Amino acid sequence: MASLLGIALLTLALSGPTSAFVPIGGGASTHTSITGTALLQKVKETCQAVAAAGGYEFNPTGLSAEELAQACLGPTATGEVSAAKFVSALQEIYIQNGLVDRDFVNSAPHHFNSEAFLEGRGLITEGVGTIKANIRKKNFQAARETLGRVLHTLQDFYSHSNWVDLGFTGTYINLIQPSLPLQNLADIYTATCSDCASGTCSSSILPNILKEKKLTSGYMGIFSNAKPKGKCSHGGASDLTGTAAPRGGISKDERRPDNVALHTAAVKAATEASLELLEDIRSAAGDKDFLRMMGIARSSVVCFVIDTTGSMSDDIEEARSIVYEIIDSKKGTQDEPSEYILVPFNDPEFGPIIKTTNPDEMKTEISKLKANGGGDTPEMCLSGLQLALTGAPTSSSIYVFTDATAKDIALKDTIIALIRSTRSKVSFLMTGPLSRRRRRSLRAASFDDYKELALASGGQAIHVSKAQLPQATDIILDTSTSALVTVLHRARNPGKQEIFPFMLDESLKNITIYITGTGVTFTLTNPAGVSQNHNEASGKLGSIKSVGNLWRIRLNADKQTGNWQININSNQPYTLKVTGQSMITFIYDFVESFEGPHPGYAVLRGRPLEDIGLVTVSGPETVSKGKTSDMGNGDILVTVDAIPEGEFVIILKGTDKLSQSEFQRQSTTQMSISKVSIQAAVDSSMEPGKAFELSFTVMTQGPSGQYFISARNDRGYLMSFSQSLTLTTGEYTNSTLTITPPTNTASGTDVTLTMEAKSSSGVDSNFVVLRLSVVTKITDFYQPLCEVVSVLAGDCPKDVSQCGPFQWELMANLTDGNGTGIESISLRQGNGTLLTTDLTAAIIQANYTASCCSQIVELIAVDKVGNVGKCFYSIAPSAGPPAVTLSLPLWLCLLVSAFVTKP
Repeated sequence: MASLLGIALLTLALSGPTSAFVPIGGGASTHTSITGTALLQKVKETCQAVAAAGGYEFNPTGLSAEELAQACLGPTATGEVSAAKFVSALQEIYIQNGLVDRDFVNSAPHHFNSEAFLEGRGLITEGVGTIKANIRKKNFQAARETLGRVLHTLQDFYSHSNWVDLGFTGTYINLIQPSLPLQNLADIYTATCSDCASGTCSSSILPNILKEKKLTSGYMGIFSNAKPKGKCSHGGASDLTGTAAPRGGISKDERRPDNVALHTAAVKAATEASLELLEDIRSAAGDKDFLRMMGIARSSVVCFVIDTTGSMSDDIEEARSIVYEIIDSKKGTQDEPSEYILVPFNDPEFGPIIKTTNPDEMKTEISKLKANGGGDTPEMCLSGLQLALTGAPTSSSIYVFTDATAKDIALKDTIIALIRSTRSKVSFLMTGPLSRRRRRSLRAASFDDYKELALASGGQAIHVSKAQLPQATDIILDTSTSALVTVLHRARNPGKQEIFPFMLDESLKNITIYITGTGVTFTLTNPAGVSQNHNEASGKLGSIKSVGNLWRIRLNADKQTGNWQININSNQPYTLKVTGQSMITFIYDFVESFEGPHPGYAVLRGRPLEDIGLVTVSGPETVSKGKTSDMGNGDILVTVDAIPEGEFVIILKGTDKLSQSEFQRQSTTQMSISKVSIQAAVDSSMEPGKAFELSFTVMTQGPSGQYFISARNDRGYLMSFSQSLTLTTGEYTNSTLTITPPTNTASGTDVTLTMEAKSSSGVDSNFVVLRLSVVTKITDFYQPLCEVVSVLAGDCPKDVSQCGPFQWELMANLTDGNGTGIESISLRQGNGTLLTTDLTAAIIQANYTASCCSQIVELIAVDKVGNVGKCFYSIAPSAGPPAVTLSLPLWLCLLVSAFVTKP
């Protein structure tokens, strides 16, 4: 069992209340807890189904993320499996859920306030369509972000409307089924509430509204107390309409003495509704892609960005060799990569990005790479790297093979923003001659740029000759592994003699130390005082290998727990990194508090403002210690009072409660503070061929004056925006960016937009990275139809224990009417064989045959825009004849004939 500290979310902020995202709740029930309950339950159900289909057992030892991930990966999860990607996926959904309260605080549809039912349902409909389209294109991060926002709006319906006041104990399925009308809505002229002078009346809904089952919701006024005559208010200190008659409020966000039962009912309904929405998405996506969206996958992702110019033939051959070795040596183990990504670049071409979960496909794609063109000139390296950073999952390890400097050096700031946003580690394997590193001007590219990018990401910059390259690729095999953690990462420029202490705990395995730099000497010492220096290739502490500017030290497997140190000496720049495999890790976000009706913390999309900091990486080490507060759900809020200057990272020290072993972990991505803030929020998806306006705001706590705005997107779509803004200290300045996707853009395409605000002096800047989705407008909201033609179950004995030799058969016709057409028909339940005729036909015939021991079948039909139909049929003995169980309104299943025959 993993340590209780195995996965901790570390969120950092300077000040403010320690409450989490408040609605629904203010107590134990919050948007985060409701969402988490639904997500974990649906993941468990999906894992159970995948295990049953795969013929292996699914027996999680508990419901924690680690235990679910370990059990869900089944036979491939032997050894240690980190749940970090699963936890990160959950956190992305929670974050976007919470941001709705900040970014759309005054939007009635986003919260089902002010009787905005049709508009709120419209947001859910558009959002679900976007999620399904993203999953089809394997854009799982974009799908998660939209899912978080949609779940917030759906959950708010049950807290902000009078649904549970009307006595309904279930969910309002019409909210996620746009083919069904929203009925019995109170119009603007219908009074709905009586006056409540105290503001905490147990029921202020008018009797006739309750009797007629009229649906209403509370009006919310943040800047005005105006509302239609006789209407209910949301209530609470931030709602100005609550002071205008009829006073009070009907919100069930918080549990109070006057609304305990209603609050409890709202939480229950919101949880059930979240499960229904997740089930719809799961059915449209299929179990495997649903789990991939949720981050249930082996940890490592192999991502290569490869220069294919004429001088790179040897490098390409080595990259191909290492990919083959990773595939062949790690297949079937816990270290088998969950995804393979390849991005070639040349001059002037780069891309396309190739992604696959099939190792044989990756072998085929990398075998196609040939060195040609380009010549001995700078290449489009950063353009290729940009594709990798936007296309790979967050926290990926990316390896760049090149022998030339970057021609597209203007992308460097964008690359740094993407590195900080995705927290991916970028390592460069450079084989160009040293002379090519000389910078001819301040704006000219050099190999030093690659070193700066590697350091910023927590990666390595390895410089070797082409002949030495095969000896340097062990680092790729080391880091293409599950449960990889960083214990220490430091850099010194200029180099000097320094002793670096670090702590190794019992959970760590396969501990490796890397030093990059020239003219380096070092001595490593263990807790017992035993030492080994750089001249001892094989010693009492480990094996040491040197190639180019890289030293690799692999510690022996015997007991290593305790305080170690390494004494490094060089007058040239160098970096030090200590890594290992462990289940103990942490995930972090920088946050800022926000106020309003539902105050909370919002994750910063760019650099933290000047009031946050922790540990420096380069130069004299400065540590800012913080105060910790337990926020529940495994979250720890850390408040710090001082900030180190320059780039810094997070270091976490603690005690493993199981082994009582002290441990040390460090984040890899460097961060720095800024006096500039740039913010933007995604409100909807884009449509092909239509201009999309994105509002953004910029503010500075530094000097007033002119600030330059730059923006890039990874698809090359046309954009227009003001390239400079005049800012006044402490005041927000609003502006707009317009982006237009081409008319032929495939639905589900995601676009990564990076925006930067920089002072005219260039001293201060900040960025925001957003994911936008392009989705063709959906007009088909109707599910496919199923007509069961016949059921032949005459062979099945009444005694189930005698079922072995016998079979039963179901035949059905499936149609999609005037819709987009059925794209897939699959089994959700049943161990039989399903055969279908051509899916392009107007009527699709399905034939299901199964052993009489497998007595139920559930068919799932999905059309081309993700509408889902379900049908459940059982031949289990019952009081009556076999019958179809309808899953209305998700499905219309007509039983034409069901009969029993004897052979």
